[in-house]
Amino acid sequence: MTPLKIQRQHLRGGWLSHTVLIVFTLGSLLPLLWTAIAASRDNARLASTPPPFWFGGNLGNNLRIAWTDANMGKALFNTVLVAGSIAAGTVLFATLAGFAFAKLRFRGRNILLVLVIGTMMVPPQLSVVPLFMAMAELEWANQLQAVILPMLVSAFGVFFMRQYLVQALPTELIEAARMDGAHSLRVVWHVVFPAARPAMAVLGMLTFVMAWNEFFWPIIALTQDNPTVQVALTGLGQGYVPDQSVIMAGALLGTLPLLVAFAVFGKQIVGGIMQGAVKG
Repeated sequence: MTPLKIQRQHLRGGWLSHTVLIVFTLGSLLPLLWTAIAASRDNARLASTPPPFWFGGNLGNNLRIAWTDANMGKALFNTVLVAGSIAAGTVLFATLAGFAFAKLRFRGRNILLVLVIGTMMVPPQLSVVPLFMAMAELEWANQLQAVILPMLVSAFGVFFMRQYLVQALPTELIEAARMDGAHSLRVVWHVVFPAARPAMAVLGMLTFVMAWNEFFWPIIALTQDNPTVQVALTGLGQGYVPDQSVIMAGALLGTLPLLVAFAVFGKQIVGGIMQGAVKG
């Protein structure tokens, strides 16, 4: 038996591994399935005992109500713009800062890195009042830049890129580029970015999902006139007796774009993670 056949036999999963994967997959899909079932029912049926376990006939009507009442079209556009801007800015600035902390030698580098990591321990609630005052002074209240600018870079992103570039980017490669006459920007563009591409893809994915689901600061900075998805969904829960089926329909509308993005770019994301693991 050739070594290749032996390797393929070792990589082939058995019935136990397939069973575990199926169970975990079904478990992870259960919340989404329940959201779709609840969105297809009415409020009275959801409040009954036992709850429904299969789809009803009100899905289209509930989706139309949620789309209209929550201004979901504008909310989705705003959220794509906000999440995309935050992801792009975080990837760019975190890669540059991570490269500086990983490969450049300058005074106070370790102290600055500790300070950056230390900001991860500060609760975001402490900065809400001064941050809102700053946005009011800039006259950015209820504008998307009030949400984008404070989240344009993250300490986690800087630390993540720094840890990746320490291993994935050889110092000799940077020195060779400088010996060839490349200036700093050219080194970053032609050496750092290609080496950091797998980590940049992972960081961009994580940041985009985080920004898409962000609720705390957008609900303070924005109103229902110019909402993101999470802010728009709060408008569906108003009233003496909130219609849970419409709320679930709005949540389903807010989740579908992420599912589509993962379905379209899933292979590229997994490929980037695997490439980064091989390089590490």
